[in-house]
Amino acid sequence: MKLTHLDSDGKAHMVDVSGKKETEREAKAYGRVTMSPKTYKTVKMGQGPKGDIFTVAKIAGIMGAKKTHELIPLCHPLSITHIDVNYDFIDKDSAVEIISTVRTKGQTGVEMEALTCATIVALTIYDMCKAIDKGIELGPFYLLEKSGGKSGRFERSPSSKG
Repeated sequence: MKLTHLDSDGKAHMVDVSGKKETEREAKAYGRVTMSPKTYKTVKMGQGPKGDIFTVAKIAGIMGAKKTHELIPLCHPLSITHIDVNYDFIDKDSAVEIISTVRTKGQTGVEMEALTCATIVALTIYDMCKAIDKGIELGPFYLLEKSGGKSGRFERSPSSKG
C-alpha cells in the first residue's frame, strides 16, 4: 500500500490534487461526550455555567472545520459549502452524541474537516461544563461515512460503531 503523503524518498509532503477531478464530496463524523447523570441533566437543558452550550459548541465546530488546514499540517484549504452539527441525547448513558456533516465540491475530501468539527464540538461542550464536572469523558470519535472522489463511498459498518 502506497502512502499518499510520502514522497519517493519517504518524506512527508502535501499531495498534489491539481490533476484530480472536482466532485461533490461529503463526510459525516461521530463524537461522544459522556458525563455524570447530574451533569447530564444540566447539559441536556442546554444551559451551563457559561451559557448556551449547544449553540456555542456548534459554532466552535463550524469554525474548527473551516480551519482544519491550519491545524493538520498536510490538509488542503477547502472551499466548504456546508457544515452542520446534530446532537442525540442518550439518557441511559448520560451521553451526548455528535454528528457533524461537511460538504464541498472539490478535488479532495472533507473527512478531516468533519472529524475536526466533531472533536471541537466535544471539546467545547467540555469547556462549557468543566466548572460543574471535570470528569467528563470525550470519545470515541470516528468517520461515519464519506462520499465523492476516486475512492467513492465509505460507510462504517454497524458492527464497528461505538
